[in-house]
Amino acid sequence: MGFIFSKSMNENMKNQREFTVMHSQLQLERQLAMQNEMRERQMAMQIAWSREFLKYFGTFFGIATISLTSGAIKQKKPALLIPIVPLSFIFTYQYDLGYGTLLQRMKREAEDILETEKAKLELPKGMITFESLEKVRREQSRFVTDK
Repeated sequence: MGFIFSKSMNENMKNQREFTVMHSQLQLERQLAMQNEMRERQMAMQIAWSREFLKYFGTFFGIATISLTSGAIKQKKPALLIPIVPLSFIFTYQYDLGYGTLLQRMKREAEDILETEKAKLELPKGMITFESLEKVRREQSRFVTDK
């Protein structure tokens, strides 16, 4: 009689473990999907911001370029053209970010860093562990209770 009861309990525990593992996996998959969705939305916002900024900066750049060029011609001072150079770098960067391939190049570079330069990504004192967090928490709670 005890053996039958024990066998039934073991089977129930096994089923419970399988359910727990399946539930944990499903929860993790949902978290990963949510994090990816949030990342995609943030990237979309960054691209949209860059495109919007480009509209305003492009207008400023165009007016500044025309004004500086006409001023340089009228006053015969080619030095007035110098500000166009750094402004053109900013304009080109923003255009590349909003409409070009800058994000793809950055992604490739990040993947290369992850593959070949792993040591540069390590945290000081290594990865945070539960024990290190508990140690800090205990020290902080001791500090609060001592006051």
